Amino acid sequence: MTHAIVVDRIGGPDVLQWRPVERRALEPGEIRVRQEAIGLNFIDVYFRNGTYKAPQMPFVPGKEGAGVVIELGPEVADLRLGDRVTYCGVDGAYAEEIILPSAQALALPDEIDCRTAAAMMLKGMTAEYLLRRTFEVGPGHTVLIHAAAGGVGLIAGQWAKHLGARVIGTAGSPEKCALALDHGYDHVIDYRKEDFVAVVSELTGGAKCDVVYDSVGKDTFPSSLDCLKRRGLFVSFGQSSGKIEGFDIGILNQKGSLYLTRPNLNGYTATRAELQASAQALFEVVRSGAVKIRINQTFPLAEAAKAHETLEARGTTGASILTV
Repeated sequence: MTHAIVVDRIGGPDVLQWRPVERRALEPGEIRVRQEAIGLNFIDVYFRNGTYKAPQMPFVPGKEGAGVVIELGPEVADLRLGDRVTYCGVDGAYAEEIILPSAQALALPDEIDCRTAAAMMLKGMTAEYLLRRTFEVGPGHTVLIHAAAGGVGLIAGQWAKHLGARVIGTAGSPEKCALALDHGYDHVIDYRKEDFVAVVSELTGGAKCDVVYDSVGKDTFPSSLDCLKRRGLFVSFGQSSGKIEGFDIGILNQKGSLYLTRPNLNGYTATRAELQASAQALFEVVRSGAVKIRINQTFPLAEAAKAHETLEARGTTGASILTV
């Protein structure tokens, strides 16, 4: 037997139950990993509360983690017992042990420990596709990133600056604004005190932004569209404040022939080659020091309910992890 966080019904943090679970035999191409750390992400909340449909009931939440290979299934040739690996986009991370398809496991560079990997894979690979493939950020671009002091926000701010962009962010307190400014942002707007649309216009001399990255949703839409220059791109990749509802596509025409996309990580890492390329780009910027991973909150895995309460109350900054 091993232990995991199990969800039997949709609901609040209280539905996250720590309990024993059976260890099943490995199938061909699978490995068993003893986890050291697991990433905490808002997508975990979405599956728990029913915003996203769970793959089945009951289920074990979580999408990223890192640990050590303790068992190899048949037909696994590229990994060995004792290898340190990480992963993201695989269901069932909130567990002491996880079974992974070996094709989803990524060998960890020596310079990156398991806690850092668990804190950065989903958020960092999200930042990678947003900045390098959804919109190819570079010198001369001005970008706006909402939730600048969050897990993705802190990584994306540093990475966008590394790519040569002018980086504007929004955050919900003076402390969060200061944190974002310490992580690559040129300007951070406290949206609780200032009209971010007006400030963006002022900062850019009315030129506005090439792209807006928004993981907030309802609270920042459609005002975010007013931060875009003509033919600019609005990238919605989350909805921490709620879904964008009643969207009239004609508004994109009215506000300057704008573009809008709603990507997710799976759309950019569907093949093994894409997965490895994204991970290697992340490993490279972290090892170089261009992007620093800040773990600001750590919770025992058994206390996942407390972790979700803190996350939903916007009581976290940077990355949070669950430890085994």
